Amino acid sequence: MSTGTLYLIPVTMDDSTSPSDVLPQEVVRTAASLKYFIAENPKTCRAFLKQLPSQFPLAEISVMSYDKHDRSEIDISTFLKPLLDGHDTGLVSEAGCPAIADPGSEVVAAAHRRGIRVVPMIGPSSILLSLMASGFNGQNFRFHGYLPIDQHERTDKLRQMENEASRNNITQIFIETPFRNQQLFSALLNQLRAETKLCVALAITGKNEKIQTRTVKEWKQRPEIAQKVPAIFLIGK
Repeated sequence: MSTGTLYLIPVTMDDSTSPSDVLPQEVVRTAASLKYFIAENPKTCRAFLKQLPSQFPLAEISVMSYDKHDRSEIDISTFLKPLLDGHDTGLVSEAGCPAIADPGSEVVAAAHRRGIRVVPMIGPSSILLSLMASGFNGQNFRFHGYLPIDQHERTDKLRQMENEASRNNITQIFIETPFRNQQLFSALLNQLRAETKLCVALAITGKNEKIQTRTVKEWKQRPEIAQKVPAIFLIGK
């Protein structure tokens, strides 16, 4: 028996948008044709599937949970069972593209080890979209994920990133959980040099999307940003 195909299905990044607003029709059609999914969060996955013209009743669709608590090889083998039985399966993230700053990359790696075909599909990535809109160097950049929570470690990390952006023109990209947006933003204004350029991208692809690049000196004239919305930050030259 041949194995199924693992489709990497992007999802929306903002609750104010529907799949048809940001996803190619081929992605919508593929996702709607699948009966098996591996998801970081089954609840948000099912909310996404409700918006699709699915070929199956939602109650008949299998959604296997894969989060930070399910990282063993035994768990991954369980997730791949439908694929090994010949069923095409979709991998979805909490938001945006799966396997990018997302634990789903381990599922993809396991699929490759078992000779399962992996097909990435086109969709929104906050990392790339914010880089595109920042005006910073898109030829050379680094994504750091979340910065250290410890204040001293975070300060050291910010200085390192700022120096690399200034001296080598390497764009620095990082994220924070929505409820800590303002805390991180305030730290950036306090610890970065006045002439350093900072881009803040909020609610990307959403109806309230806002992406702005200013110097830290200019940002200090507007020292507050929206909280409780997805945000991504970039330091550039």
